[in-house]
Amino acid sequence: MNPRAVVRRLYGEGPLHLLLTAASFALAGYAGVRLLAGDAVGVVVWFVGAALVHDLVLVPVYASADRLLCRFADRRPGLVNFVRVPVLLSGLLLLVWFPLITRQAERYEPASGLSPDVFLGNWLLITAALFLVSAFWLVVRTVRLRRRQTKGRPSASH
Repeated sequence: MNPRAVVRRLYGEGPLHLLLTAASFALAGYAGVRLLAGDAVGVVVWFVGAALVHDLVLVPVYASADRLLCRFADRRPGLVNFVRVPVLLSGLLLLVWFPLITRQAERYEPASGLSPDVFLGNWLLITAALFLVSAFWLVVRTVRLRRRQTKGRPSASH
């Protein structure tokens, strides 16, 4: 039997998938060992706290907000994504830059030489740009859709 077929039969995917999965676990393990070398208890507390806050606080908040948003877009459910995408990207950036946006990163400036004062303004500008791009995309999509609908109709006779 072919070695690829054996791997696929035992593992469920091809050998390249297995290799990439093993490499990603090795990289995550290396990062974990490096991360835990400094303050293992603090990192574990942070991960557990982040998981609890996400599951118990954030999931109900953004699920309720999404449900409310879907109620407002009852007639055209595809429009919800023009709000979901910029909110998701803005929230992800807020999550990544949170200590810098709230100026709680004491070790950032000495380590990098950069001031954390600009991050709030940058995040707000990026958020505004995301919503503007999404609104522009919605307008372009709506115009194209209307043009297609009017091309399909017979012209009105006078």
